Amino acid sequence: MDQMTMRSLGRDLGVEAMALYRYVSGREDLLEAVVESLLDGLIERVEAAQTTSWQEYLQHVAHEIRQMALANPTAFPLVVSRHPAAPWLRPPLRDIAMVEHLLATLCERGFSDDQAVDTYKAFTSFLVGYLLLEVSTQVENVAAVDEPMNEGSADIPEQDTREDVDFGQAPHVVRMRDRLSQDHSEAEFETGLESLLNRIENTVSH
Repeated sequence: MDQMTMRSLGRDLGVEAMALYRYVSGREDLLEAVVESLLDGLIERVEAAQTTSWQEYLQHVAHEIRQMALANPTAFPLVVSRHPAAPWLRPPLRDIAMVEHLLATLCERGFSDDQAVDTYKAFTSFLVGYLLLEVSTQVENVAAVDEPMNEGSADIPEQDTREDVDFGQAPHVVRMRDRLSQDHSEAEFETGLESLLNRIENTVSH
């Protein structure tokens, strides 16, 4: 995916590269459309499950994203590497609506703002790490696209927050912005590692 160019895509489709610019302004816009397509319908599928606990809710979200990743192993790294709508949105739930849905659901089920954000970060860190490893067994040279390659007039959202994002429908995201944007990576890593070691200890001691 990171080797794709508008010229090579046009060649694969049997058309001139310039014909593609009638629909997208460049490679970056095309990759954004791929990500939007992969995430499309996620909230509706999660809501259809009618989960009754926060544990069941997060399990369903995780399984939905895992199914998407396994069905699209080549494209999934795009989901975790594209420019976020805002710096506090960690992939693979960088979609504003999905982040809002997750935070709102946790708060509705008794989580404080801090607990909701900490859970969101731990949950998404687990998903990104595990699923990238899992899809790497299906596709050679799986890697995130680190550098944008602009072709044409594609709008690459490198600023702190994309100007086209409407936060009006995401009150939980806005309210928790400060907490979401704080970097506690080292502490989060230690907490996750400790939880893993405790789980292993419980397994081998019984």
